Amino acid sequence: MPLIATPLYAGLAALLFLYLSVRVIGTRQSEKVSVGDGANKAMIKAMRTQSNCAEYAPISLLLLLLVELQGAPTWAVHALGVIFLAGRLLHAIGFGRTPQIIPLRKSGMILTFAMMAFSALGLIAHSLI
Repeated sequence: MPLIATPLYAGLAALLFLYLSVRVIGTRQSEKVSVGDGANKAMIKAMRTQSNCAEYAPISLLLLLLVELQGAPTWAVHALGVIFLAGRLLHAIGFGRTPQIIPLRKSGMILTFAMMAFSALGLIAHSLI
């Protein structure tokens, strides 16, 4: 059975990561920081925004893939994918702005954690049946 939902959200997450990577490169150029963060607040913020995406996307996408492979209804996989992607977008916008938009940052993390928790619990429950 071909995968339908996970490739969509993996592709969209990759585009988000690429966008955040381009922002890091742009900040490096504008702030003249060649290596590391240079103790530059703008550089640190751009790097951490990208890194946060890199930290949460792999496990979230792996969970999404396993949920889809376990035969969850397509609507459920898409719901989890939308929750994941919305969480990552909201977090990137909220955290990446100066000043931060704290409600967006928090909402993004809540959605990301919710997606991970729902996926993990569903996979555990399915494995016990």
